[in-house]
Amino acid sequence: MTSSRALGACLCLCAFAADAAEVVHNRRLESGQTVAHALRASGLDDATTERVLSALEGVFEFRKARPGDQVRVVLSDGVLDFLDYRRGPQDEWLVRRDGDRLVAAKREIEVEKRLAVVELEVTSSIWEAALAAGEDPSIATDLADVFAWDIDFYRDVQRGDRARALIEKFVSKGRVLRYGDVLAASYVGSTVGKKRVFRYELPGGARSFFLEDGSSARKTFLKSPLKYAQLTSGFGMRFHPILNYVGAHNGVDYGTPVGTPVWAVADGTVLRAGWDKGGGNMICIRHFNSLETCYLHLSKLGDGVRPGARVSQKQVIGLSGSTGMSTGPHLHFALKRGGAFINPLSQKFPRADPVPADLRSDFAVKIAPLAARLDAVPVAAMGLVPEQPE
Repeated sequence: MTSSRALGACLCLCAFAADAAEVVHNRRLESGQTVAHALRASGLDDATTERVLSALEGVFEFRKARPGDQVRVVLSDGVLDFLDYRRGPQDEWLVRRDGDRLVAAKREIEVEKRLAVVELEVTSSIWEAALAAGEDPSIATDLADVFAWDIDFYRDVQRGDRARALIEKFVSKGRVLRYGDVLAASYVGSTVGKKRVFRYELPGGARSFFLEDGSSARKTFLKSPLKYAQLTSGFGMRFHPILNYVGAHNGVDYGTPVGTPVWAVADGTVLRAGWDKGGGNMICIRHFNSLETCYLHLSKLGDGVRPGARVSQKQVIGLSGSTGMSTGPHLHFALKRGGAFINPLSQKFPRADPVPADLRSDFAVKIAPLAARLDAVPVAAMGLVPEQPE
């Protein structure tokens, strides 16, 4: 009869032996490394590596493999038992043993859409406010998009300003994967006053933002050609550091890293797109009422942006740079009326069309629950997305 002490010792040894037979390798793809290289570096021989790649064929696009992707290989007695390839919380592929075969599949990740109220208080910038609230800072660019017609999120934002957004969050296993649409938002600031907008879907499926009274949040011109950038030089007489003299600065400069998306501030037709000795890569667009905008020192022009092409408001027309006579990365933005330069920062533009009169009652019904959530839900409270009225 085996004693309980001897049995316990046997169980411990057996467990140790089982653990010793299983080996787990975790790796990340390095720059220039292929999936095959990563698999071999994880302990797989050439034959097993080929079998894994064959199993993944048609399930995983190898050309989309990127540095930082994670590979986890589980070997039992030196034989592959299980492998997973992870790109992010929503993208994971599995390879498992099924008898003598290796079977691959993309793992289905259960994602839940929730509605959350996020509140931000500005101490230095809206970006820092998002971080301080424990939110992904991309919400700052979402708010910049929503309020693009009324707020310049670098020039107009002041310490103590507060923003609230009713926004969709996509959650998996308690972790926020990404943001969805902003359904309603408010901003209270010492410079801009109180702004409050609601998303509403018009007949035909077009979605836009409107004020509570049904007037459009959209204006004919945006406040800035960049979502978020520092104004570094204003309109008027300025010293030119390259030409070394004081002269008219026929626009405004925004300091921004090379490659920042630049959007058209209004609908229009491209007049000029190409190289200019002083302005580098530049684009000029004709708008209504003999207005014209120009965007200088771009690193790259947008696809299809050429003379005669139509562009729409918020369309990315190029990327910022430092081409031409430029002392550093920035965007020079100019506005003309009737061929004469005017200060883009001092202009006031009309709003777009309001909610049609025959839809006002429907608009009021649709935004009522959004307004209630925006005003009443505590900071960071979350809940399931309510059914929207038909």
